[in-house]
Amino acid sequence: MRLAGPVLDTADPLALARFYKALLGWEIVELEGPRPGYPKDDSWAKLGSPDGSQKIEIQWERNYVAPTWPPVKGEQQMMIHIDIGVDDLEAGIEWAIGSGATVADHQPQKDVRVMLDPSGHPFCLFQDRN
Repeated sequence: MRLAGPVLDTADPLALARFYKALLGWEIVELEGPRPGYPKDDSWAKLGSPDGSQKIEIQWERNYVAPTWPPVKGEQQMMIHIDIGVDDLEAGIEWAIGSGATVADHQPQKDVRVMLDPSGHPFCLFQDRN
């Protein structure tokens, strides 16, 4: 078995796919939708890493609600987040903001920056020392 990568729900799959394309430099390798009889936003996209070892899929969810960060009892919870290693944390933050992310208000660690993608999914930037 091999873990390939996450699938993220959103109200606007194409916009979120474009965000991750800009952020990571990955290509959109598959794009589908909308299905006949469904809203125009009903679509699905798949991004692939340059070496083909990982993917992120993004799918339309009619009832999508952005997760609350930090978590609040009784509100939509984050189901997963993505960790992204960067060579330079400050440069990574600026790149993410330029790609369309926002810096989350709550930051639990000084050497990690919690960011929010345009659909509100948290992801973490950290200085990758490997």
